[in-house]
Amino acid sequence: MEDHSVVDVGDVRMAYRSWGDQHGNPVILLHGIGGSSASWEKVGQALGEEWRVHALDLRGHGESDWPDEYDLELMRDDVLGFIEEAKIDRAGVVGHGMGGVVAYLLAQEYPDRVERLVLEETPAPYAGADDPLPTDGPVDYDENAIGEIQAQLSDPPAEWLDRLGEIVAPTLMITGGAESDMSQEDLPEMADRIPDCAQLTLPGGHRIHERQPQQFADKVSDFFTS
Repeated sequence: MEDHSVVDVGDVRMAYRSWGDQHGNPVILLHGIGGSSASWEKVGQALGEEWRVHALDLRGHGESDWPDEYDLELMRDDVLGFIEEAKIDRAGVVGHGMGGVVAYLLAQEYPDRVERLVLEETPAPYAGADDPLPTDGPVDYDENAIGEIQAQLSDPPAEWLDRLGEIVAPTLMITGGAESDMSQEDLPEMADRIPDCAQLTLPGGHRIHERQPQQFADKVSDFFTS
């Protein structure tokens, strides 16, 4: 059964959806730019058969607050705030696109809170990177957030790249291959910089978890139990 809840994290009210047994090991799902927790519905249901799953609406998206200030480090700290408010010690963290950047920034800065890390179609921290906006469905995001986040993705701080080697969580990078409308060129080098990182390509383009939800959930679950 899916639950809808909100939690106050600092000055930002965050909305989230949850699936699975309340006593299950926690998994956090982070959507891409222009998305929301709704994009994880089928994956959340599938993972909820084994895990306690929380899909967040990041600031400026979905039913969470749309404040005046946006950057990916603030989103990272919002996720940490959620983890603390939910009284989660360590979690498996799965991020798509922009959410993957938030996830690896969390793993860099707060390694004791990330048990395992899954990066789905996550832009590499190189100049010119981007997370393509969804082209279908209703618009449910603050347009002011989109420009600021895309600017940061395309000109990331050098330390994001430098600190990939500090990620201690076992990591799985899932890419969409030739069907993706996100550049794949720098992803192998990004994976090489993360000490314990496996790579996997699944058909489905940039939004694998929406086009192939059961296959995606199975791969994530296998990785979390390996």
